[in-house]
Amino acid sequence: MPRVSAPLVLLPAWLVMVACSPHSLRIAAILDDPMECSRGERLSITLAKNRINRAPERLGKAKVEVDIFELLRDSEYETAETMCQILPKGVVAVLGPSSSPASSSIISNICGEKEVPHFKVAPEEFVKFQFQRFTTLNLHPSNTDISVAVAGILNFFNCTTACLICAKAECLLNLEKLLRQFLISKDTLSVRMLDDTRDPTPLLKEIRDDKTATIIIHANASMSHTILLKAAELGMVSAYYTYIFTNLEFSLQRMDSLVDDRVNILGFSIFNQSHAFFQEFAQSLNQSWQENCDHVPFTGPALSSALLFDAVYAVVTAVQELNRSQEIGVKPLSCGSAQIWQHGTSLMNYLRMVELEGLTGHIEFNSKGQRSNYALKILQFTRNGFRQIGQWHVAEGLSMDSRLYASNISDTLFNTTLVVTTILENPYLMLKGNHQEMEGNDRYEGFCVDMLKELAEILRFNYKIRLVGDGVYGVPEANGTWTGMVGELIARKADLAVAGLTITAEREKVIDFSKPFMTLGISILYRVHMGRKPGYFSFLDPFSPGVWLFMLLAYLAVSCVLFLVARLTPYEWYSPHPCAQGRCNLLVNQYSLGNSLWFPVGGFMQQGSTIAPRALSTRCVSGVWWAFTLIIISSYTANLAAFLTVQRMDVPIESVDDLADQTAIEYGTIHGGSSMTFFQNSRYQTYQRMWNYMYSKQPSVFVKSTEEGIARVLNSNYAFLLESTMNEYYRQRNCNLTQIGGLLDTKGYGIGMPVGSVFRDEFDLAILQLQENNRLEILKRKWWEGGKCPKEEDHRAKGVRLPGDGDRAAQYHPVSGQYPPPPAARRSPAAPAPHTRGAQAPGHGDAQQREAVRGRGARPARAETGAGGRPGGPRLHAHPRLPRVPPLPGPAGTAVARPQRGEPGVGEDHQQQRARVVPAATGRAEAGRALLSAASRDLYSVDTSPDFGASHFSKRSRSLTPQPETAPGQAAGSTRRRCTQVAKDGPPSWAQRHIFSQRAFPSRQNNRV
Repeated sequence: MPRVSAPLVLLPAWLVMVACSPHSLRIAAILDDPMECSRGERLSITLAKNRINRAPERLGKAKVEVDIFELLRDSEYETAETMCQILPKGVVAVLGPSSSPASSSIISNICGEKEVPHFKVAPEEFVKFQFQRFTTLNLHPSNTDISVAVAGILNFFNCTTACLICAKAECLLNLEKLLRQFLISKDTLSVRMLDDTRDPTPLLKEIRDDKTATIIIHANASMSHTILLKAAELGMVSAYYTYIFTNLEFSLQRMDSLVDDRVNILGFSIFNQSHAFFQEFAQSLNQSWQENCDHVPFTGPALSSALLFDAVYAVVTAVQELNRSQEIGVKPLSCGSAQIWQHGTSLMNYLRMVELEGLTGHIEFNSKGQRSNYALKILQFTRNGFRQIGQWHVAEGLSMDSRLYASNISDTLFNTTLVVTTILENPYLMLKGNHQEMEGNDRYEGFCVDMLKELAEILRFNYKIRLVGDGVYGVPEANGTWTGMVGELIARKADLAVAGLTITAEREKVIDFSKPFMTLGISILYRVHMGRKPGYFSFLDPFSPGVWLFMLLAYLAVSCVLFLVARLTPYEWYSPHPCAQGRCNLLVNQYSLGNSLWFPVGGFMQQGSTIAPRALSTRCVSGVWWAFTLIIISSYTANLAAFLTVQRMDVPIESVDDLADQTAIEYGTIHGGSSMTFFQNSRYQTYQRMWNYMYSKQPSVFVKSTEEGIARVLNSNYAFLLESTMNEYYRQRNCNLTQIGGLLDTKGYGIGMPVGSVFRDEFDLAILQLQENNRLEILKRKWWEGGKCPKEEDHRAKGVRLPGDGDRAAQYHPVSGQYPPPPAARRSPAAPAPHTRGAQAPGHGDAQQREAVRGRGARPARAETGAGGRPGGPRLHAHPRLPRVPPLPGPAGTAVARPQRGEPGVGEDHQQQRARVVPAATGRAEAGRALLSAASRDLYSVDTSPDFGASHFSKRSRSLTPQPETAPGQAAGSTRRRCTQVAKDGPPSWAQRHIFSQRAFPSRQNNRV
């Protein structure tokens, strides 16, 4: 038994001697990825060990030995047991693990207690302590440096709005520097966290709806790849989005079949491809994957394998430097004892002074054990893979290669074919008449087609016009998706949307718009309702039925009052035969019931009557009635002219408020258009009531197209709400359409583009250039003008022709209220005026007329000056006691002259004044009818001058027949004879009594001027 136990007693001593032998340098590596088809960490450690041991400078020195321990799961208990197995082996350092944060924390704590160096190759998951232990060194770049690098890229691209997608909650602590920058600059950074389902689709939809173009993804490589796959399904992986991945291994993923060539994907890399062993290292890993795996998982070496490779070199380099100053002795340690490694602190100090170039670039550590003085390469995805466009250095900051990252939009647009989605809408886009014989863009014409040609000439790009599938502009659905052209832009099926696409806030959230190329607003289109044409009873239109009724009542009331007053007053009772003997006591009253009804009628018709009031009371009643009739007739005459000469439009609505307050007229808009969205989202009370009406109305008042809305307006009682530009276009081509009221809002048409479009700024500049050159206005005139209706037509006033008024009634101007001058007034002064109807040649019947008028010998006739300066012409003589007749309206040269002071004839006797003639009004039937009225025929005598011959009007009253002057001695006899004649014929009229008094007292006439 003692012989058997002796070797067992000597075995631990032999193990200690072997471990402390200078011919062995032992390192422990804990791997949590033991699969050969994974990251290749085991192979990388083996390659590093073999390369070091084969190095010529390592001849005669201790060989490097690496003990690999596998960690099946991230468990603190299993990790502690593994460390208790490693410590007795007498290792100089512990490497790993690469993706187990809990295990890495336990290893760091145990190594700190035993003062054994620990190399971490995993990214920092969270900051558990303010400073990590002195024995821990991290080869992986810190999250603080990565966040500063991301912030530098955002500043370089002038990005003020971004979104951060976090796979874990600890990312807010890891990217603290990035968050602080956004807080300081007051830019917008939205943070979205993946839920337990690990499905990024809801987050991506929210980002798309928020119109965020820059997306920062902080997740591991596999989750970052999953997020990119979901983004591609939602159409969010294109040239209009920018993705920045913080994971340093993301560039190793395969993305050739996932994204567009123009997508802007940025990432970081720390590989030093210029290292002498990098190509051999990558080939060895690739060969191992091809031999042991079904497929190659990465396009290049994994980051953890390269970091482990560099960690082995860093430990060996530090040990070599320490051996120059002192001999390193390694002894076994135990988890159950408090013994530490005496050379651990010295090795840690030498490790912090290590500087070497590894597969991951420059390796150097600061006093905290973090990697320093290194650079992160900035990579951009291209059709040939990733390329470096710049780098971020810890000390120098961001430096971009402007030659590689040239963001000249004109260069990218040059010879680029863009897909343009649009919709058929007059006059923006229309099919040509012979479009069946054509193909491609040649089939279309319109305003948008011409504008696209102008833009293509400026920006030098090609385009392909494609009609939208569902034929709508675009509205949001209940599930958050969009229809129409907006939906195609969101899905990246098109690059541009060129049509009458209205810029709205809701659309601006999901797509980008260029500057507006046309300004407009919502208007109301309605058909023209013309009033009825003048009929047989149109003369009643100036007054309402109520006014006519009150006029009738006023007429009856005045007649009754006049009848009663005339009966009560004694001055209205008189003797009808004052000259008859024996009948002077007979008194009569002229205001019988019939005469009382007839007298107001004569005054109302402006014709008068033979009945004249005698008493003051009846005269007051008559004066009030005449004043009333004067106002009524004046108002009626003014309104009658307007009603008969102006055809008025019968408009049941005049504004949007009138439209909203009634239900007889239906109204609606295009389904799925911006006008519908305007009413749907409006907070104005009137518009809300209109939306509730349109939404609940059955059958639906929404239409699918503008043409359908126009047809509905013309064929039914319907008002169409549409853009003012379309309103103007259709009104110029259909005179039965009119616009009601003004604009309901103000907005513009713009070119739609996907969110984050790199072409937006260039299209803005091109549109501004077209506006400054007036090209857009020229195009609008080309496609809008040319209609058959006047541009500024006013349906509210349209001249109509009246019977017997010739062409002048149709030329009545409703604004100025004037007629154009007649042809006689527009003749040249040299043209001779036509003779007055009934006038004879000058000199014909001169003597006869003078003899008949004057009743005595012929006297030399003086040439009278008529209107227009021409001698001669008939003139009207009013009775001396009657008021003068105002001038009658008519053409120039035919106005009736009235006596003026200082005119010829002043001071002449009565016969000489009667012999003087006044030119009669000719050429107008109204003047003749006025002069031949009943009252004027009793009160006027007409003579002619010698130049025009004998012409006179016949008189109905014998008392008005011209008679020779009587001698002074015959005055009494003449008076008796006339009185006898009056007695025989009955009571004389007022005009006869007036003339009788003038005949009896000729001296009164001679005394009047």
